[in-house]
Amino acid sequence: MGQPLYAIGDIHGQIGFLQQALDWVAADGGPDAEIVFLGDLEDRGPESRAVIDLLMEGQAAGRRWHVIKGNHDRMFARFLSDGTVHDERIKSGIGWMHPRLGGPDTLASYGVADAAQRPLNEVLCEARAKVPAAHRAFLEGLPTHVLRGELLFVHAGLRPGLALEEQAEDDLIWIRDTFLNDTRAHPWLVVHGHTALEMPFHHGNRVNLDGGAGYGRPIYPAVFEGRDCWLLDGGGRLSLVP
Repeated sequence: MGQPLYAIGDIHGQIGFLQQALDWVAADGGPDAEIVFLGDLEDRGPESRAVIDLLMEGQAAGRRWHVIKGNHDRMFARFLSDGTVHDERIKSGIGWMHPRLGGPDTLASYGVADAAQRPLNEVLCEARAKVPAAHRAFLEGLPTHVLRGELLFVHAGLRPGLALEEQAEDDLIWIRDTFLNDTRAHPWLVVHGHTALEMPFHHGNRVNLDGGAGYGRPIYPAVFEGRDCWLLDGGGRLSLVP
């Protein structure tokens, strides 16, 4: 059995919950624990900039931290790149500037106020001036998955039956029903977030670690030893089984 591998689900600008989760990981695996962050670093919560700063600083310090691209990470990066606010995968018609998606909260953490009430071009110009270039490069360079032995870490899931190299980024960061409703075994245990639950849950062929930080619920990290899985809290490990 190799070293434990830790995973943290969607953060959504909740720096307090993230710091608590990191404390729990350190208590279990020490300060040098290897962690995979499953994406959606920003939006909805109040401290998106602080979350990105913390993760970038950890990587720069040599921590074994791997950060995966989520759909909200791509929406933020695309807005900064070309002003895109509507993603074709959102069928409701709302865009990144809608309060439900949380773009204005993210921009506010960088000092761009009242983004939803102002002309888009004006907001975009201010955002480009206030979001550090290093943050933009970080978001644009995030990988879509991390593969470790029998574990595949990805933000949303995958399209069942397709080889990993054939998966489309749109599916890896956006997919829901086609993946969530498929109970067949995948080549790996898929560890993902994206679809918020009341608590993380083990579905047999996948583990969903999105416990709803975007809606104000705590972040519970998981630890994996092979396919065996536990959640962490202030009391230690809690076995997570199908």
